[in-house]
Amino acid sequence: MNIDVYDTYAQSENGQLIHFDVFVKKGTSKELASEYAQNFLKTIGSTDQSLTLTHCNFCHVEQASQKVQQAINDNDHYILQLEGCPTPEL
Repeated sequence: MNIDVYDTYAQSENGQLIHFDVFVKKGTSKELASEYAQNFLKTIGSTDQSLTLTHCNFCHVEQASQKVQQAINDNDHYILQLEGCPTPEL
């Protein structure tokens, strides 16, 4: 499965950088990817106001791993947690 990757940045209320990628099915709109990003921020205790659409930008297309494919099939998206996230994967 090919997926679209949206490189996403936000800033927490205390100024900490939050960086994560939103993986979605190829062809998913930027608006929907941004909605998934905003929902993720809410789950980690940040407000959606700390993320603007200009900080959730299409980055590239890649082949999804089995884990990511399963998450996208189940939830329509996958969040790859990076800098400043509760459980960073890198």
